[in-house]
Amino acid sequence: MGAILVVDDDPQLRQSFGKLLTEEGHRVRTAASGEAALELVREERPELVIMDVRMPGMSGLETFTALRRLDPRLQVIIMTAYGTTETAIEATRMGAFDYVLKPFEIPQMLRLVQQALEAGRLMRSQVTVDGTLDAEVGDALIGRSRPMQEIYKAIGRVAPTDATVLIRGESGTGKELVARALYQYSLRSDKPFLVINCVAIPETLLESELFGFEKGAFTGAVTRRVGKVEQAHGGTLFLDEIGDMPFSIQAKILRLLQEKSIERLGGREPIPVDVRIIAATNRDLEGALSSGRFREDLYFRLKVVTLSLPPLRERPEDVPLLAEYFLGRFSREMGLVNPGLSAGAVRLLQAHSWPGNVRELANVLQKALIFSRGYPIQSEDLAQVISGEGFFRPDEERSVQEVVRQWLRQVLLKGEGDNLFDRLMDQFAALLISEALELTGGNRSQAAKLLGISRPTLLARIDRYHLKVETSIKSDGH
Repeated sequence: MGAILVVDDDPQLRQSFGKLLTEEGHRVRTAASGEAALELVREERPELVIMDVRMPGMSGLETFTALRRLDPRLQVIIMTAYGTTETAIEATRMGAFDYVLKPFEIPQMLRLVQQALEAGRLMRSQVTVDGTLDAEVGDALIGRSRPMQEIYKAIGRVAPTDATVLIRGESGTGKELVARALYQYSLRSDKPFLVINCVAIPETLLESELFGFEKGAFTGAVTRRVGKVEQAHGGTLFLDEIGDMPFSIQAKILRLLQEKSIERLGGREPIPVDVRIIAATNRDLEGALSSGRFREDLYFRLKVVTLSLPPLRERPEDVPLLAEYFLGRFSREMGLVNPGLSAGAVRLLQAHSWPGNVRELANVLQKALIFSRGYPIQSEDLAQVISGEGFFRPDEERSVQEVVRQWLRQVLLKGEGDNLFDRLMDQFAALLISEALELTGGNRSQAAKLLGISRPTLLARIDRYHLKVETSIKSDGH
């Protein structure tokens, strides 16, 4: 949930929209003018501003320009009527996250709010890149092994340049963290950082999402739309899972890299853009080249600099550090006592092959922590979690409800009653949805059926809880 400022001269819209966002768990302030919005941003530093472009006093573009000067990483969503779409488009080209037409659909706006908040967090959240532990850090590249030391050195050398970077590695090795570190230490760190997952977006939508479209380009294109490439002008665009990018779109990415320009769908004029490309893949690109699924010219344009992340099985000496980091992080997030690991548990973690790499290690430790009951986690406990048999020992008579009840009692006795019920329900709901997605290989339709909810409801929850969906199959039923 985030801190949001709603700016509109219509008091009814401010009240109703503010109530809607508050019910979604956000902290909301409102302002009736651009001048009042600037004052509130100076005082409170919200994560997101949702702003009308036509207000008394300062114009929408003037207000947006002033907001960018105050905080270059502040996310801004523009609300506009048909008559002022050109102003909204110009603001988007200047760095606004997106714009919506009034009157807007509430589910669409709520999804956009979650996406903007997540984009802001990615830009603001620091990534520690020295392999050491920090009790307060949110995200970190952990490891003191020789392969990880080489990755740290490469990030330090490449980040300040504008070189295109291709990050390679198995799923779960930390490719997004490396991309964020490259952005964080670059000369573009005060400009946009936008992420496009080439697998998560259907092929029919990916091209318009990347490059935008002109009014009338296709049925339903009622106004011009700026794509993510233009929105990232001056900043960095991270193309995740580029090995799965449709062949038809690869030529346009090649043109972007070669000519620093794009064309919107339905457009005929080249649009110059200044954007750094960072790409990542877990695919065998060389195999894709030989089978004709990936362009050879794009392959060589992408690999100006290649960073290859080692799988966890090749750096077992880093496993104890990672385990310490994740246990500390999850215990803080869930309000639990960090029980630590026995020596046997550490040896088991180091001996495991970890096909899911760092992400799998994190998931195992989170599950073990939930049911640890405050005692050091043992090797047999981890073995049961890894094998999928659950955490409970065969001779244990306590039911799942009793263990959860004990954990809840511990949380309640801490006295953190401020919105505790909603926070706990969100934690349980997020864990339940994550397990359903894991069981179905990331297939949202099957996960929704498993949970007994509709697919739109599941998608809204995934956005609300900022869940990352790893798909092991290409088709999602839609």
